[in-house]
Amino acid sequence: MLLGEEEQVLSYNGEVLIFQLSKTKHVEGAASKITKLSVRRMVFDRDTKLFIQKSSGLFNMHGSHLEIEMICCSCTTDSRSGIILPCILMKKKKRKNVLKYLLLLLHSSNQFEQSFHFKLDYELKEDIRLFTGPSVLWRHANKLFYISSDTCTILSAPVQLSSIVWAGEIEDEGTVVLGIRTACLPESEDEQEFSTSDGAIWGSEFFGYAIETQKMITGTCFMPHAYSRVVSSVCVCKKEVLKKQLRISVVAVTHKNQLIWFQDGLPKGVCELPYEKPCSIKTAVTSSNDLLFIVSFASGNTCAIWRDSFQVASKWQKVKSVLVDDFIGSGTEQMLLLFKDDSNTDVLSTFRIMDFGEINYASDINYKEDDVPTEEGLQENGLLMVQALETRLQAGYTSVRELQHHLRLKKKVILESCRALIDLVQERSHILPTTKKEGLVSLWDDTENPLHSLNEEVSLTSKVTEHFIEKLWQRIVDDRLIVGVKLTEPFNLSLGDVSLSLVMDQDFTLISPIIECQNKIITLNKAFSALAISSSQVEPPPKKMKLDFHSKNDVKKELHKRNLKIQLDGAKTFIAVTSLSPLLAFHSVRCTVLLHAKKQKHQSDSLQKSKKITLLCGKILLSLEDISHGKYSVKMLRDNSYCTGSLEDILAVLAVSIRFSFQIVSSDCTLTPVNSWLLGEMECTPFKECRDNLFCHKVGNLYGTVLNWTMKTPFEGVLTLFCRNLTVLFQCLHSLTRVLPPSSDIKLLRSGSKDVLTDQLALALEKEVLISKNSFSSKENKAENSLTWGNETGKKISDAPVASFLDSEEGVQRFRKKLQNEREESMLSMNQTMNGALYQEITLKIAEAQLHSDMIVWRLSKS
Repeated sequence: MLLGEEEQVLSYNGEVLIFQLSKTKHVEGAASKITKLSVRRMVFDRDTKLFIQKSSGLFNMHGSHLEIEMICCSCTTDSRSGIILPCILMKKKKRKNVLKYLLLLLHSSNQFEQSFHFKLDYELKEDIRLFTGPSVLWRHANKLFYISSDTCTILSAPVQLSSIVWAGEIEDEGTVVLGIRTACLPESEDEQEFSTSDGAIWGSEFFGYAIETQKMITGTCFMPHAYSRVVSSVCVCKKEVLKKQLRISVVAVTHKNQLIWFQDGLPKGVCELPYEKPCSIKTAVTSSNDLLFIVSFASGNTCAIWRDSFQVASKWQKVKSVLVDDFIGSGTEQMLLLFKDDSNTDVLSTFRIMDFGEINYASDINYKEDDVPTEEGLQENGLLMVQALETRLQAGYTSVRELQHHLRLKKKVILESCRALIDLVQERSHILPTTKKEGLVSLWDDTENPLHSLNEEVSLTSKVTEHFIEKLWQRIVDDRLIVGVKLTEPFNLSLGDVSLSLVMDQDFTLISPIIECQNKIITLNKAFSALAISSSQVEPPPKKMKLDFHSKNDVKKELHKRNLKIQLDGAKTFIAVTSLSPLLAFHSVRCTVLLHAKKQKHQSDSLQKSKKITLLCGKILLSLEDISHGKYSVKMLRDNSYCTGSLEDILAVLAVSIRFSFQIVSSDCTLTPVNSWLLGEMECTPFKECRDNLFCHKVGNLYGTVLNWTMKTPFEGVLTLFCRNLTVLFQCLHSLTRVLPPSSDIKLLRSGSKDVLTDQLALALEKEVLISKNSFSSKENKAENSLTWGNETGKKISDAPVASFLDSEEGVQRFRKKLQNEREESMLSMNQTMNGALYQEITLKIAEAQLHSDMIVWRLSKS
């Protein structure tokens, strides 16, 4: 930020350099006038907490102070010695509208040296930069000009640009200028490709130009072209060439009052700035090794932003200038804020030095000796801190060792459990290792013989397996292994919560032999409508109610009947799907297939407690040789316009597919083109078992897709697709939209048809009301029957004539007594208690009905 035409401030090696132009003085014996350029070297005194003058220098220039002006100052590298020196650019007005510019270097002896000068017939106003050489770079009439001390000749770059946002050094490239220009089409680029480019869309683009090599650099390695319209200033934080590619980290301020961080041309973070019109940005590395971005605004405001959190750390107003250097000699950088002070002409009259850490000095703070810790106190505090850190480090190291030991024990227990499981399914005796040294306790009861009971259970499992396992098969589709188990129908109906596990027979010491797999249940009913569902029932996320299935009630019997009806519709096959490539790393793998389920025993009046069982279904063998010969591949062939394939092949394709159903409605035209699309473009053939289900034979990603088209009316139908992934789904829909009428409407059916769900909801709500009414009605009848009235005749007092009681005093007393008894009996009937079992039964019935209604409502909201 420039302070004014007659004063400039620059930081150099921890010093503050103040350049100032003095007023014109006449020289005796000469007609010309002399203007003096003075410099003061100011250093910060930690004792007085003020800046004091270290030295000064003077440079005389011929001319009036009205004719001489300071343009800018900066620290650049002198190419002769490689030393960074302060330099300042001066302007001197000449006759005939000729302007002379001088570039001065300041040496450590406070002597000024004129590096070079040049003349122009226009004034430098836009994008002036000083860089290595020293050299001067500027922009005029959308052209780039520069001059250096080596050539002393003004050169023009062959580029057109509207602004310069950064200039600096880049490894292997030298001095690079990052600018913005109107998007132009290179001669070698095709017009059609250019019309879709980022630069053409936004009308402007970034570009980089290397001064020494006269080489163009792609601007997108700094930031995308889309930001060329809003970026006003850029600061390059990190730049390097890695594997012949330019890697750059950039922060930029925009006209939208934002600070944006770019990494290798991609935006990574954005921060909203607290003020408007940001004009420059600097960086500072604090004592805690944190990076700060300092943004200056045209209004004289300044803010600092953390690099890690990308949040505003602090902000200040009425700031003249911001300098970044090591002003107190701590070895790290601090910020020096120079504030405006109308009552004092000295630049350093009001300042503040800070780094958001321990360093904080200000000109308006009165420091006392008591507030400054002594050197002995600092040493003592440092020693105590080191001791505390050592203690915490030792405690952390101990915790890490204990955690590592715990993880080793956990791994041993898991591997030993896997070995025991393998021995169990292979009918071998498992010998438990000695675990006393590890501090582990055996969970087996030592008083009994566990091996005997295990052998009995294994033999029982083997008999059950031989009797109830109907078929075990395996298939390979793409990179997935599909293992299927079909049980006999009577045994299948008594199982619930079924899942499969694959266990490798090999004795591994470093990896678990349990293979991770996904379980599915596929039902093929008589109509051959395939349903791929998971083994767990889908429930709405807002409610999940755990019901007691061990008590006796009518709801459980109805639930069991409903499940039984669903299972009787078709044969179920339990399937496990897992990744194939990890298994092929062992060349040949033998796996044992286990089936886990809950076996339920049904009686006429209740549903007894389920019993968890594990069945040994058999073993499968995988080898690279069999896979290479296509032994387990799915074979879907065409035979007389039909698709032939075994039931296992069909189930394998469905197991690796995702089901999608779409409702297609056309208001203007019929949907007859869908059948032509299926049989023609999609190359589908129907299965022999059911002609409504089609197998796609089209070469490419669509091969293996199963489709089902059901027409409700000529203008409405449901298309069901079984796709391997979403890409295949999008390809199918894209192909379908080209043959459908333009007025067609396609809607995804998430949970079923709305009409069916609406009917189900009406029946569920009706059932819910009936259960509530019948439950409380039965309770009211029980309460009335169980009451014992005080009236022996069973009549109420109101049934007898009232006049017969009022004839005598004795009758009145008897009437009063009976009236009191009737009142007490009425209160007793109102406060009737309920049996706990009866209340549990009623509550469970109502909860089951409400849960079923909520399930349908949730599915209806998703459809």
